Amino acid sequence: MKRVMLIGLTLCALAACETIEGAGKDISKAGQAISSASRDVQSSL
Repeated sequence: MKRVMLIGLTLCALAACETIEGAGKDISKAGQAISSASRDVQSSL
């Protein structure tokens, strides 16, 4: 039973890491889009 729980916790931890990594990539892409848009606005002024 302990082994099953350990395997389950390990799988949950791995899934959480993937989720956090994906969120980090999404936030990074959003930041790049904002930076690009601000450069476009500044160049048009």
